[in-house]
Amino acid sequence: MAETGTLTSISPGVVDTIEPTRVLVPSPLGTLGIEIRGSLVTRILIAPERHDRRGYSPLKEASRSDSLDEALGRLSEYFAAARRDPRLDFDIGAAGLDDTAKKILLETQQIPYGSTRSYQKVAAAVGLADSYRLVRSVLMANPIPILIPCHRVVARRGGCGSYIGGTKRKTWLLKLEEKGLRAESG
Repeated sequence: MAETGTLTSISPGVVDTIEPTRVLVPSPLGTLGIEIRGSLVTRILIAPERHDRRGYSPLKEASRSDSLDEALGRLSEYFAAARRDPRLDFDIGAAGLDDTAKKILLETQQIPYGSTRSYQKVAAAVGLADSYRLVRSVLMANPIPILIPCHRVVARRGGCGSYIGGTKRKTWLLKLEEKGLRAESG
């Protein structure tokens, strides 16, 4: 079973046998496409394009479950700066990632709320010191942004760097976490 808030990979094929619930929900980042299999989040799409929306239902038409309601509630709390980490069980096994990509995502997941690391530092931490472009490429394909906080990985020389949801959304998430830290300390 998945550990709460950690990168998890269930045996190949196990999650695939569970019928997914795919729902489109509003968020401060725009529409999110959320896929849940059983109690595990297996995909989050930020502002999915028309072709990516196939197979997803609007929230009001989706079959509801405790897992879906829990995910939506925790994400809402995160977006309101009332929660540092949604702490949802998730699995990236169905994403077909290689071991290097999984290591990069695991390292990215360790970046604390309100903190950032450069692409170069993430690359060095996983033993790929000269492969910051590979890190950026893996993060641009992150199957579960927000839960694996790739928005916390930034360019070394300033600027926020690339983001799967676009730089405006990345900047918004970084400012949200900064605001959350200020609220905690004030």
